[in-house]
Amino acid sequence: MTESIVHVHRGGKLVALVGNPNCGKTALFNGLTGSHQKVANYAGVTVERKEGRLVTVAGKALRLLDLPGTYSLHPRSPDERVTCDVLAGRAKGEKRPDLVVCVLDATNLRRNLRLLLAVRRMGLPVVVALNMADLAARRGLKIDPVALAAQLGVPVVRTVAIHREGLDELRALLDKPEVWEAAPLAVAGEQQVDDHVTVRTLLRELHLDHELPTLPSDRVDRVLLHPVAGSVILAVLLFLLFQAVFSWAEPPKDAIESGMAWLGNQVGLWLPEGWLRSLIVDGVIAGCGGVLAFLPQILILFFFILLLEESGYLPRAALLLDRLMGSVGLSGRSFIPLLSSFACAIPGIMATRSISNPRDRLVTIMIAPLMTCSARLPVYALLIGAFVPHREVMGFELQGLVLFGLYFAGILGALAVAWVLKRFTSTGRLVRPLMMELPSYHWPHPRSIAIGLWQRAMIFIKRVGGIILVLTIALWLLSSFPGPPEGATGAPIQYSVAGYLGAGLAKIFAPIGFNWQISLALVPGLAAREVAISALGTVYALSATGDDAAQALAPLIQQSWSLATALSLLAWYVFAPQCIATLAAVKRETGGYKMPLIMTGYLFGLAYLASFVTYRVALYLGA
Repeated sequence: MTESIVHVHRGGKLVALVGNPNCGKTALFNGLTGSHQKVANYAGVTVERKEGRLVTVAGKALRLLDLPGTYSLHPRSPDERVTCDVLAGRAKGEKRPDLVVCVLDATNLRRNLRLLLAVRRMGLPVVVALNMADLAARRGLKIDPVALAAQLGVPVVRTVAIHREGLDELRALLDKPEVWEAAPLAVAGEQQVDDHVTVRTLLRELHLDHELPTLPSDRVDRVLLHPVAGSVILAVLLFLLFQAVFSWAEPPKDAIESGMAWLGNQVGLWLPEGWLRSLIVDGVIAGCGGVLAFLPQILILFFFILLLEESGYLPRAALLLDRLMGSVGLSGRSFIPLLSSFACAIPGIMATRSISNPRDRLVTIMIAPLMTCSARLPVYALLIGAFVPHREVMGFELQGLVLFGLYFAGILGALAVAWVLKRFTSTGRLVRPLMMELPSYHWPHPRSIAIGLWQRAMIFIKRVGGIILVLTIALWLLSSFPGPPEGATGAPIQYSVAGYLGAGLAKIFAPIGFNWQISLALVPGLAAREVAISALGTVYALSATGDDAAQALAPLIQQSWSLATALSLLAWYVFAPQCIATLAAVKRETGGYKMPLIMTGYLFGLAYLASFVTYRVALYLGA
């Protein structure tokens, strides 16, 4: 996933959205701005900057800035520091907001009000969006917005952002000139009064200081957060996820493969013999079609990840894994960036900005590529489908078991690297307690799931239509020219630039069982891991003769490779950092080339060692 860097318009009045994490601030931002959004980075830092255009009821256009979530104005992470700098007017290239919309979670005013008090002390005009008011009402919290506004001395609007309730009232409020003037503090001498005391006083005046009844989420957590039962449930959920990736995706995958084979045959019949037919059939269709066939498996993986995220389960998983993460020198807070890396290492690396400890953040960045991202999934699916038979073992699909094992190998590798860093760094031995908000459970919103899947599908298809298509065509050119000399035998690709390059690389990779076709496919695979599939499709299409040229890729490699070679390539992809975009993200986040170079060196070393051991053991066992 790449960041969209745009030039944002700096004119006009600026409204900033501020709030605690999980208060519904981003949902409010999306509701107020719609599709009028721009994404960039703040000048000089890697924290993402989201700005949109808000149009009031009177038709006035305002700039709306969605600031990173924070619990206080005493920053502990890069995200929180940006929020504080923008509010104080210290952010490079950004004006100080003209007005702040402070988003409060109505179900947890005790914590949210402390941030509001801190923002008011900065002397900025403030408007309160009392969000999630419907959930608060269901929990027995009767909050009167008028009474709350009187106590705070600032306007309060009741909102339910996900249902777009209260948004028009908020837009209308921004048309009033008086809200753009900073109101005096409601409590005299508030700067000297402890915020905890102030909040308790406010809640008592509003009759909101009573204990809440036990919520359904609390009863569910007694099971899901149990040290034993909760860990077993988490392991089972992850295991079933990988089973579903194979069992559910097989029919649509077969349909896509059949469709691409039919398209290749039809185009081959329409076009005359020559380089153009070879380019389109052997290059574009064979290359891109081989990657598109794995789109169903990627969407199924994301479907489950989005379900866990939308339901509120992910923070619980982080809490359950805190003890395990602590044993290797990390905290449970690293879990969510690492889980995000199962989709793509780049957003996972970016998500480490929420980790306040610099050492933990760096270690999490360094091990994030070891999580099995969705780009590896096409490679795994191809090799498992070709070399692992369809059969059940103890009631489970064998192919799903192998896929789970590969994901588990990546996790073990990441934990091992983190443990080594813990042993050899003094700060790694420090114990860092985990403090994390646990949001209430809720049913995932179908629209949010659908949008997430659509965005992921578009990202994948654009990669196929963009970088993969370009690299596939480039590989076809290198594989087709200069061509064989007169009287030469064998496939023409062997006498091309790519053929000579593959033959040279094969000498390096021969000890781990890679032939020249695999060695060649690894080169364009540096741009994106899934490109290796399109590269293999192109290389084998150009290497094949006669009827073999029309075969699908899986049967071809099944005939050409030994099981030991296939297992060695699987081991290679567990560790190898074959994604330049990931290394570029590490360079941006760490501010130099040192960490990307260290990452490249240690991951390639691990990949070669793992492949060498796997290949030799497989040969010894007769594979």
